[in-house]
Amino acid sequence: MKYHLINNKLFIKNRKNFTAKMKPNSLAVFNSNDIYPIGADSTMPFEQNRDLFYLSGVDQEESILVLFPDCPKEQHREILFLKETNDHIAVWEGEKLTKEAALSTSGVKTVYWLQDFEKIMFELMSQADTVYINTNEHYRANVETETREDRFNKWLKEKYPAHSVAKSNPILQRLRSVKDSLELELLQQACDITEKGFRRVLNFVKPNVWEYEIEAEFLHEFIRNRSRKFAYTPIIASGNNANVLHYIENNQQCKAGDLLLIDAGAEYANYSSDMTRTIPISGKFTKRQKEVYNAVNRVKNEATKLLVPGTIWADYHVEVGKLMTSELIGLKLLDKADVKNENSDWPAYKKYFMHGTSHHLGLDTHDYGILTEPMQENMVFTVEPGIYIPAEGFGIRLEDDVVIQKKGEPFNLMRNIPIEVDEIEDIMN
Repeated sequence: MKYHLINNKLFIKNRKNFTAKMKPNSLAVFNSNDIYPIGADSTMPFEQNRDLFYLSGVDQEESILVLFPDCPKEQHREILFLKETNDHIAVWEGEKLTKEAALSTSGVKTVYWLQDFEKIMFELMSQADTVYINTNEHYRANVETETREDRFNKWLKEKYPAHSVAKSNPILQRLRSVKDSLELELLQQACDITEKGFRRVLNFVKPNVWEYEIEAEFLHEFIRNRSRKFAYTPIIASGNNANVLHYIENNQQCKAGDLLLIDAGAEYANYSSDMTRTIPISGKFTKRQKEVYNAVNRVKNEATKLLVPGTIWADYHVEVGKLMTSELIGLKLLDKADVKNENSDWPAYKKYFMHGTSHHLGLDTHDYGILTEPMQENMVFTVEPGIYIPAEGFGIRLEDDVVIQKKGEPFNLMRNIPIEVDEIEDIMN
């Protein structure tokens, strides 16, 4: 890992919050992700299961966390199972967690090697009535690969068919959506690294550079500041490419006079930032580009004010739609007749702004959170309105990451990242 060691108080607190929601005499099991193969002996870079990381801080493959708060043996109320390390592994792969290092990382006092898992699990299951299994129930999830967690859940239900089964996910959805102060610090670090990348790019972009060169500038700055990578596949979209919402080819040359839409964020310690900025490739916005840009920025600023405790996500998007409709009329992209005759299921503004405005942010870029429940203090959301005009050859989106406060406007984690027209033009020139 490149990031600094995280205070294990975070993971101790997270486990305490989770176990407080469990049924009496139940245990819960969380597995690490697999290392996924590419071909021959090649593999994807390892990415830890976010739920296991959230509860333990363990960032290593072949790891299992078991929580059994009512276990008769006190030492078995929290257990980590890890792949046993040795000198050979240390030479070829680097050091893995020792039992002492696992305690320091997670705060879990009982650590066994993975080879003892089935034997100890048999003892634990004989003492428990209910077992919590972990499944991915995110509203955007579309998983075709069988995960390590999937295989484990199948094995567990076949071996212990008499146990009641419960789901960890609803508990985790609620817990993970409200951030601890230590998590907010990690998210701020991710956003600060993103800021450094963006400022580097502002001094790099000019006519005739290639989109992939801009992507490389970001990655250079991210890695040198202890980020492993982009938090998600970056969008570096010049000209009309910006009107393809998930454009990720990043293989075109930037042309004078065009705009460049950048949707890129750094991860730090598995936490994601999510930034979008739109800048003029030649260093100056045209009058029309500036009009549309400022309209998007106004929607973003007004939408941000709506993110307060008690707000319902669906109602919020209706209100943002009204803000956007007003701006589109001002830009003469819509008129009052368009609005009067609109389809309520697909309002007129959707022609130019077809995606949502906000999503939860945290360990995942589209983080866990139950959208039908009211927003709460210390939830983190993106705010990302856009206007896309293929007929005029450009699209503009602006995005910040904000923390809902108990009172007043949200706190902007990206408050230091340039966004105003004058500021961007001054830096680029």
